Amino acid sequence: MRPLHPSSRPSSNRMRFTLFHLICAAVFFSLFVFGIQSSLFAGSRRISNNIHIQILSDFQSSVQQCMANRGFGITAHIIDHCKLILKFPEGTNSTWFNTQFKKFEALEYSYDVCETILLWEQYRNITTVLTREYLDVRPDGWLNYAAKRIAQLGAKDCSNRTLCEEHLNLLLPAKPPFHPRQFQTCAVVGNSGDLLKTEFGEEIDSHDVVIRENEAPVNKKYAKYVGLKRDFRLVVRGAARNMVTILNGSDDEVLIIKSVTHRDFNAMIKSIRNPVYLFQGIVLRRGAKGTGMKSIELALSMCDIVDIYGFTVDPGYTEWTRYFSTPRKGHNPLQGRAYYQLLECLGVIRIHSPMRAERKQDWSDVPSREMISRAHAAALRLQKGQADQAGDLGQFGNCKVWGNGGPENSGPFQDLQT
Repeated sequence: MRPLHPSSRPSSNRMRFTLFHLICAAVFFSLFVFGIQSSLFAGSRRISNNIHIQILSDFQSSVQQCMANRGFGITAHIIDHCKLILKFPEGTNSTWFNTQFKKFEALEYSYDVCETILLWEQYRNITTVLTREYLDVRPDGWLNYAAKRIAQLGAKDCSNRTLCEEHLNLLLPAKPPFHPRQFQTCAVVGNSGDLLKTEFGEEIDSHDVVIRENEAPVNKKYAKYVGLKRDFRLVVRGAARNMVTILNGSDDEVLIIKSVTHRDFNAMIKSIRNPVYLFQGIVLRRGAKGTGMKSIELALSMCDIVDIYGFTVDPGYTEWTRYFSTPRKGHNPLQGRAYYQLLECLGVIRIHSPMRAERKQDWSDVPSREMISRAHAAALRLQKGQADQAGDLGQFGNCKVWGNGGPENSGPFQDLQT
């Protein structure tokens, strides 16, 4: 065999050396390109976030102006693009004792407008009636959750599903009986005594749907104040015990039980023709939490425009009143009043009250439909960006959306200026 030429070994080494440099150069170039792309992406994200923050900051300014025009002394103090504080004026009556926190009501409340927009837009895309479909798809829906909706079940869960079925069968539709934006206008009628100060009856009855609460009577005595139309009624368990008397011959008024059913209800349900369902809503951790707020949740899940009447929203209250009976212990009116006013300035509801009836009712100082939609899209993108970094969508991870909801098409908000 012919021996290798002595010069071939250095040539081979040079080839290896050159190949090594080429590989290093390729790796370096790839890292350089990746660094540029990452920098551009990060820069693009920062620019995008800045745009969303600016949109929300402009929206906050509009909310602040709305509160100044419509809040009867409540003022909004902006903290950042999402957070603000609502303050009552000095001298506001704060004699209402909050039994939960063992102190008198505060004169200022902090809110996150971004979370509030996202939360209430959910109601436009969900059902607020408990269904068999929901229990079937929810993890441990029948085993654990169903048991929580039955009072005095006699068992810690629904391991004996037949037992739970006996309690719930009459209340559970297979699928949602009502769908988002099914109705154009809805009136939610509370029970406040201020209803007797203004004759809203005909105006209330002009809505496509009227939602009433608990034992509120519908008769000729109060017709000029609260109207006669009756489509839905949201009731707590105590009022549901008297459902036959409450319905008083109205065969088509839909009865929705707010909290839990009871084994004694089935006999009453069988004795009436009215549809009866269980309420299924989102738990609100702050703001007003009573039946009135749940009625608004119900309305938002079915209606484009929601008008509220008979809520404690005007200044000057010194005691809790009802238009049809002696006063009962109520909720905290200052917190409720602040939250309802915020919802109006976010385009969620339209407030009607004695003091508002004395001035021209228009909503030109509420942020426009387009501005609300942009703010919702910006809040959603910021929320998604934060969730992507954390690896989940938080409380919105399991949301199901009907229609054209989403960042690009954030769903049809009601046009408050129509």
